[in-house]
Amino acid sequence: MAFGFVLAASVLVPTAQAAPNGSSASLARTSDNKIQSAAAAEAYWTPERMANAIPAQAPATVKAASAPRPQGRPGSIDGAAPSVKVQTEQAQGIGIMLNESQTVGKVFFTNPANGLNYVCSGATVNSGKKRLVSTAGHCVHGGAGGQWMQNWVFVPRYRNGARPFGTWSAYQLTARTAWTNSSSSDEDMGMVIMSGLIVNSVGGNGLRWNWGYSVAVTILGYPAGAPFTGELQYFCQGTTWNGHGQQVRAWCNMTGGSSGGPWLQEYNDQNGLGYINSVVSHRHSDASQMDGPYFDNDIKSLYDFAESLSP
Repeated sequence: MAFGFVLAASVLVPTAQAAPNGSSASLARTSDNKIQSAAAAEAYWTPERMANAIPAQAPATVKAASAPRPQGRPGSIDGAAPSVKVQTEQAQGIGIMLNESQTVGKVFFTNPANGLNYVCSGATVNSGKKRLVSTAGHCVHGGAGGQWMQNWVFVPRYRNGARPFGTWSAYQLTARTAWTNSSSSDEDMGMVIMSGLIVNSVGGNGLRWNWGYSVAVTILGYPAGAPFTGELQYFCQGTTWNGHGQQVRAWCNMTGGSSGGPWLQEYNDQNGLGYINSVVSHRHSDASQMDGPYFDNDIKSLYDFAESLSP
């Protein structure tokens, strides 16, 4: 293992939806339960609130639902480079660092169950509508008995308070119903539809499913629990294996806050792109290991569901 510095308007639609493929969704909302606008999200997330947000952890009720299933046919969606050049004042002089990716960012949200602000990690995914961000299920919904998260934003390549590509607000949150209803860590995966065309600005990773339990990955995220600060993007690299249930495991000592960070196959540190093959779900009992959901046909179903809801 290696790690280091890398450094809506009101509309007549349902606020929550479920689909036959086992995915569900909710329009993004603010902490006063109004439909979230980009202006409201950015106004809420002051530098002070960002600095004080705490690392999200998967609920204690997380459980493995079943043994590994036979693999289906491997599938893949290619990534895409940015199509527009982003020039902001903040981007001036903020050079790229080792293995840092502009497609990976820090996630901020409020859990309505307790009113506290939390941080996770996430990464853009290429699609036809250019709006998707991949993260963990517990970073969008509290799981069994929980609620959809509020004030949800994504900050690409966040570093020490700098937001070189701005703050992007969520339009709609989606997750697998096996997560929202049962807290199954086999299904701890989420897709978020952003309010803008984020992939055009920072690029979008590819997506892979049914590629087996043993693959080489680069894991990126923002660990915020000691000894990490949550202010920098970190990485781990290695080969995965079946941990338990339908989950992959890897050697990585990142802590809370890295939840939702991508496990990337064929990561290219020259353009910040790879193929997302899992996401950080939870630490194993051995603190030097972490687990993520095995990406099978269910992640493709969630991806298709989210894309179908994108404006």
